[in-house]
Amino acid sequence: MKIAIDAMGGDHAPKEIVLGAIKAIQHYSDLDITLVGDETKINTYLTNKERIEVLHTDEVILGTDEPVRAVRRKKNASMVLAAQLVADQKADACISAGNTGALMAAGLFVVGRIEGIERPALTPTLPTVGGEGFLLLDVGANVDAKPEHLLQYAIMGSIYSQKVRGIKNPRVGLLNIGTEEKKGNELTKQTFELLKSAQVNFIGNVEARDLLDGVADVVVTDGFTGNMVLKTIEGTAMSVFKMLKGALTSSLKSKLAAAVLKPDLKVLKNKMDYSEYGGAGLFGLKAPVIKAHGSSDAQAIFSAIRQAKEMVDQDVTPLIRKAIE
Repeated sequence: MKIAIDAMGGDHAPKEIVLGAIKAIQHYSDLDITLVGDETKINTYLTNKERIEVLHTDEVILGTDEPVRAVRRKKNASMVLAAQLVADQKADACISAGNTGALMAAGLFVVGRIEGIERPALTPTLPTVGGEGFLLLDVGANVDAKPEHLLQYAIMGSIYSQKVRGIKNPRVGLLNIGTEEKKGNELTKQTFELLKSAQVNFIGNVEARDLLDGVADVVVTDGFTGNMVLKTIEGTAMSVFKMLKGALTSSLKSKLAAAVLKPDLKVLKNKMDYSEYGGAGLFGLKAPVIKAHGSSDAQAIFSAIRQAKEMVDQDVTPLIRKAIE
């Protein structure tokens, strides 16, 4: 199996991307990686070249670039070339921690959609209190959505949860303002009816306040709502840890208590760490495309590689194609 990685995307590129790739090669004996980017910068950190090759380019899509225009004009950008390797069947999947909009554009225009998929979904796995995590889709690939799109999200999310996350019969919930069947706007009401008759384990409407308690394994919503939920969860988690840190360093007594609690606090932080879950998959494309977090370190890149590899190993894309047909 070969995975193409945009080595120049993200806040800590190329160092953390290269270190994550090296870790993956050491962990998986059946994996080959192509790092796409500036060869000189990559080789600074590439201490192990076993089953890792470099495709050189000095063109990069920046976070400030307009996504669609950048993909169309910067044909030799590291992100675009990584997607092109997938399109040319020289790689089975691609990963980038770079510009999210540009990666979605590269996925659509270069890799291409599965026939029958109207709108691909950007899909992260988010942490829960119990540590199981849940899949949220869509979180921004499409601001507007139709009931049929959310139905496809549910199908794709169920297949991924079964094959990659190992959940036998994933519970699918529809994000809404209440759990009652008749709650919500026209989108959620019509989607509810579609999901009731779909071949997924639909458990009904779920509320945002219950997401981190693990109320469902797959939660579907439109990209506008999903993106706001994602940013709210991220912001709240950061704020809570800041407040906790402030409280535990406010006095000598609290500092002593913090020293005692440090191992337990580390466990708590790791439980809520996005890097353990991999990146956000762009579901509905002809091959796996993974968006790693912009601030990804080597561990997060390794997790994204593991995620992409499992999607290929478990035939997630062919199974989605068959289900949609």
